[in-house]
Amino acid sequence: MTRFLATLLASAALSTSLPVQAHAELDVVSLKSAIATSIESDYPKLEALYKDIHAHPEIAFQEEKTAAKLAAEMRALGFEVTEHVGKTGLVAIYRNGDGPTIMVRTELDALPMEEKTGLPYASRDKTTWQGRETFVAHSCGHDIHMASWVGTAKILVGLKDQWHGTLMFIAQPAEEVGAGAMAMLREGLFTRFPKPNFGFALHAIGGFAHGTVLYTVGAGSSSADGLTINFRGRGGHGAVPQATIDPVMMAARFVVDVQSVISREKDPAEFGVVSIGSIHGGTGANIIPDDVTLAGTIRSYKPEVRAKLIAGIERTAKAVAAMSNAPEPVITITEGIKAVINDPGVVATAEKVLKAAFGDKLRPIPPVAPSEDYSEFVNSGVPSMFFRIGVHEPERVAAARAGEGPPPPSNHSPLFAPVPKPTIATGIEAMTLAVLSAFDQHVRGK
Repeated sequence: MTRFLATLLASAALSTSLPVQAHAELDVVSLKSAIATSIESDYPKLEALYKDIHAHPEIAFQEEKTAAKLAAEMRALGFEVTEHVGKTGLVAIYRNGDGPTIMVRTELDALPMEEKTGLPYASRDKTTWQGRETFVAHSCGHDIHMASWVGTAKILVGLKDQWHGTLMFIAQPAEEVGAGAMAMLREGLFTRFPKPNFGFALHAIGGFAHGTVLYTVGAGSSSADGLTINFRGRGGHGAVPQATIDPVMMAARFVVDVQSVISREKDPAEFGVVSIGSIHGGTGANIIPDDVTLAGTIRSYKPEVRAKLIAGIERTAKAVAAMSNAPEPVITITEGIKAVINDPGVVATAEKVLKAAFGDKLRPIPPVAPSEDYSEFVNSGVPSMFFRIGVHEPERVAAARAGEGPPPPSNHSPLFAPVPKPTIATGIEAMTLAVLSAFDQHVRGK
């Protein structure tokens, strides 16, 4: 425990009439209590913001109103706010003397899907997405992230006498389509503004109780590449298949056979998934089409596993076409989101403080399969910690794990419904402590 952090803890304790303890763990608990007191005071406003954003979600690169709401909140706290960085993204800067620049990121966008939670503040908004009308819903938890982001900013500003440096709070568009981080980088995120020394982001996760904080060292999420295959055949009458080369048959065979790459070529101990999400071809039940197009994703943690999966996909697709005496398929693999790699040093520093604050509710977990374009910031040279927070009632999670109830809805489910207050509070407390740990580490490194 450095003199810096001890002073910070003492100040926080005095401001809330909390006792200052001599040991690091008890001091951090006191600071956590001070943060919790501030959250309790501010929560009505945070809840109103959360419910407003939840009820009126916006999808990728359409987040104009959402971004404007966050911009107003941050300006009211004294941040210098620049809007429209990466189309709808915003950057909020708070300078507080010499010291490191620490980035905290939230996402702005929602999903093109219908919410079915039945909540009084459930979204019924619609928009146009890819040429069709669709409902929009915050079924991934980005609304939780935004409320936690604003709450963290307020508390850190309130503690500005206890740290020195620059806060760089960014609100990123289009995370769900994996394009927002790169859009902000292309528009000068780390050249127009200070390049962060450290970065933090959090994500709500289904299947865990609110109050839990979950983290990984190293790979925290998978890479995700896009896959499109066009099988070309020869169309004709469904009653005369011998006169055709059936691309539907090729597509069906590929969907099944490509899984042998996962089960027989990849090391079972290594993560890798090939998922086919759409098949398009044909116009009528009695017509064999000329071609069929498949689309899907390829996910892995390690580059060598990714290379093996891609090679297996290409070989399987060509073999399927050869079996039907068809032309080679057109295979397009689009490099997409990279894996998020958590920096061991940043994690180790935050882990000590978070363990003291959350005890056994701070838990290491394996990497998760869903991808996250926060990786673009990591790969741009920002040592980071990306962690997760639980969202459901503890009793509900415990019952599900004991086989006495259904599993609670996961992210992207139309029924995904975090318990707002304890989830947002955990996000604020954990993020505030993580950021303070990074400021503290900088002081220790001098």
